Amino acid sequence: MKNWLWGALTITALFLLTTGSAVAENKAKALTLSPMVGGYMFEGNQDLDDSLTYGLGIGYNMTKNWGIELMVNYIDAETDEGPAIDVDGYLSRLDGLYHFMPDSSLVPYLAAGMGVITLDPSPGPGVDDFALNYGVGLKWFLSEAVALRGDVRHVFAPEEPNSNLIYTAGLLFQFGGEKDAAPAPVVVLVPKDSDGDGVVDANDRCPNTPPNVIVDALGCPKDSDGDGVVDYLDKCPNTPANVRVNAQGCPEDADQDGVPDYLDQCPSTPKGAPVDAKGCPKDSDGDGVFDYLDQCPDTGKGIMVDERGCELTFTLQIEFDVNQSDIRPEYHGKLAEAAAFIERYPAPQFLVVGHTDSTGAAEYNKQLSQRRAESVRQYLADNFDIDANKLIARGLGEEQPVADNATAVGRQQNRRVDITCCAVVPPE
Repeated sequence: MKNWLWGALTITALFLLTTGSAVAENKAKALTLSPMVGGYMFEGNQDLDDSLTYGLGIGYNMTKNWGIELMVNYIDAETDEGPAIDVDGYLSRLDGLYHFMPDSSLVPYLAAGMGVITLDPSPGPGVDDFALNYGVGLKWFLSEAVALRGDVRHVFAPEEPNSNLIYTAGLLFQFGGEKDAAPAPVVVLVPKDSDGDGVVDANDRCPNTPPNVIVDALGCPKDSDGDGVVDYLDKCPNTPANVRVNAQGCPEDADQDGVPDYLDQCPSTPKGAPVDAKGCPKDSDGDGVFDYLDQCPDTGKGIMVDERGCELTFTLQIEFDVNQSDIRPEYHGKLAEAAAFIERYPAPQFLVVGHTDSTGAAEYNKQLSQRRAESVRQYLADNFDIDANKLIARGLGEEQPVADNATAVGRQQNRRVDITCCAVVPPE
């Protein structure tokens, strides 16, 4: 029952704490309710153990400083000699309280009063004594309606040599009370400011400034970056000095590539072309052909490319006799075209690569393709003004087919020699 009571009081306190006003003070003409818990020390009665005490007080503040309170404490005690005997005690008292600093959230007070203390052992007859008390306390207001409270009292019976101490803590709930008088309104004459920009009309050179616009000392909208577009219209408020801007205050970008003209080193980039931070078209693979024109965007580093950005390759469709590497006369014209291809591009080396179909053993096909590549290399060096050291022959056998080896037409297409500009020569 006691746990339930304190749980309910705690929930009530939290509710009032969150709903109370911001004014925290000891109010005049307010009713108070104080549930308390603490300890009771029987200093003058050696037959009883110190015990817990539970209290409930109802008070009234006559003024902010002076108040009265009726407090009842229940004392749950027992004897400390012989067989333990439960003793129910009740301390009923009427107290006067004087509060210091009543307008603050921390309110200390002095208290004194009188009442009756009843000790009722079970079994045994009860005893009633007239008692006086005095002490100190502190109220800590968390809101207008709720305070934490602590209290210490010396309780004694004049007719009996009993001198006890009671110390308690709990909550204080404050209801009603006088409201503080509202301060008299202060009438201040303020010069007129029609557009509400903080500059009075008499000094405002821009009297119709839109609401909430930051203005200078003359009441005119600010233009922090000095680009001619006031800040509240400027979508690019930190434009560098002397940069041409558009109506929104942003640097002009004539080719609309996302890089403003004052930073753009390639001001005429075609629309839609990806550019770098300098406004120039990107060349991601570094082959000299911009990405928006590059049809082979992943060309390896150092490989020569044509105007499309693709590797320079000349494919000779030469049909060799079976198991032979000699060049037939009908292919001399094709070889002349290959020589013209080599002379057209100033590459330091050209790779002459021989290929075969998949007929026969792979190792033999590799040897055969090497002989065919060397045959083409030697023919080009002997019959055209081409340095033989510039031509490197490699045979890859059947490793890189361009057609299906299951058909005669496919096998014929795979028996070929490719001439490419190269940066890296594959190992033999």
